[in-house]
Amino acid sequence: MPDSTETLHAVDPARPTPEPTPGVWTALRDAVRGSHTNYNYTEGSVGRAILLLSVPMVLEMLMESVFAVVDVFFVARLGSDAVATVGLTESMLTLVYALAMGLSIGATAMVARRIGEGDRDGAARAAVQAIILGIIVAVLLGLAGVVLAPHLLALMGASPKVIERGTNYTRVMLGGSMTILLLFLINAIFRGAGDAAIAMRVLWLANLINIVLGPCLIFGLGPFPELGVAGAATATTIGRGTGALYAFTRLLLPGGRITLSRRHLRFEPALLMRLLRLSASGTFQVFIGMASWIGLIRILSSFGSDALAGYTIGIRVIIFALLPSWGMSNAAATMVGQALGAGKPERAERAVWIAGFYNMCFLGAVGLVFVIFAERITGLFTSDPTILAYATDCLRVVACGFLFYAYGMVITQSFNGAGDTFTPTVINIFVFWLWEIPLAYVLAIHFGLGPHGVFLAMTIAFSTLAVVSAVIFRRGRWKKRAI
Repeated sequence: MPDSTETLHAVDPARPTPEPTPGVWTALRDAVRGSHTNYNYTEGSVGRAILLLSVPMVLEMLMESVFAVVDVFFVARLGSDAVATVGLTESMLTLVYALAMGLSIGATAMVARRIGEGDRDGAARAAVQAIILGIIVAVLLGLAGVVLAPHLLALMGASPKVIERGTNYTRVMLGGSMTILLLFLINAIFRGAGDAAIAMRVLWLANLINIVLGPCLIFGLGPFPELGVAGAATATTIGRGTGALYAFTRLLLPGGRITLSRRHLRFEPALLMRLLRLSASGTFQVFIGMASWIGLIRILSSFGSDALAGYTIGIRVIIFALLPSWGMSNAAATMVGQALGAGKPERAERAVWIAGFYNMCFLGAVGLVFVIFAERITGLFTSDPTILAYATDCLRVVACGFLFYAYGMVITQSFNGAGDTFTPTVINIFVFWLWEIPLAYVLAIHFGLGPHGVFLAMTIAFSTLAVVSAVIFRRGRWKKRAI
């Protein structure tokens, strides 16, 4: 009796004609349902494999982007100081996201490689060490955030009024760092194993809780206390915490691509150190990119709260588009890791170019919509004409770089999926620190373009990232990386 993987790819010799390949709509249905648990991503159609992986990953990242948009949608009703608080705190949270995504890079790469090799026990062991590492990092970050919240806001250039109103928001968000880290990390484990539909459902649950609790805690609806901007942070933390708990329980249930048992729940220093070395480079890579946002927001803060609020609204809408696109990039990373584990580097490379094309089609269409309807879209978040002007300019200018960035995102993640975290780290240093931030300062301050100069620098950096990444990727050194 052949297993379910073989029935998807092999032709029954008793049949006069091959069994037809499942159609696109069938693949979409299977992707959302997660009914392809035994599908072998190292065999068969590359396009179908990417579709099965990318659809739930795109929907997962779409849910992550909803976190960003929902909060600023409600908080915008509290005024520019409240929005500025969210923007400044989010810029600090980029460090938390950098750690979460860096650890996720290591976890996804190692789990995907073990799954590709057929070593599910090794994948489970790597997953446990990743979770242990995430908990240690989260505790340290959370404690520091609670204690230093007002000082960090002041360091970011917040006005005394913003510090007074926003300290509690910042404390809750930074103090709840563990929910961010564990949510990112456990979902990365599922993605590396190919269980992308579970990660998608985790974000659906977390977002549903955030959407329901957000306005209740911000405005004091019904029996809930009116917490103002701090209510948004409380709702987000509760939502993410619930999602992370649900995700962990799914790792303990049998029947998935990766299942943790009692024998895996132990500390393995040697394996943890291998994961730490891989994740450290990945973390630094993401930190470089995200720290550039802090540099940009520091430049923008010199132009006042209105410019900062406009940027915050514009960038939230941009993230709404980029995070689903990041899901396509994660699918490529999983394909690369599993294909290399199975000894099929050519399949890994083909998967990257196909995923890049899909991503270009998606993100290019979204970018065109943003360019044409920028003012209408940002107008949903604010009616203040000054803030609206900044937000519209940010959205329109940055969206012009989407076509290039679509390929850049996929190729960067593909390096990571192969375990080659060093190459994209060097690229990020060049593109973001040595190019984007100095360019933004020169355009905004020296040439007097103000916030518009910062937005131009972002678009130019996106385009540069794509071109440089593609040139290096074609050299193929990433195919020889062992992890």
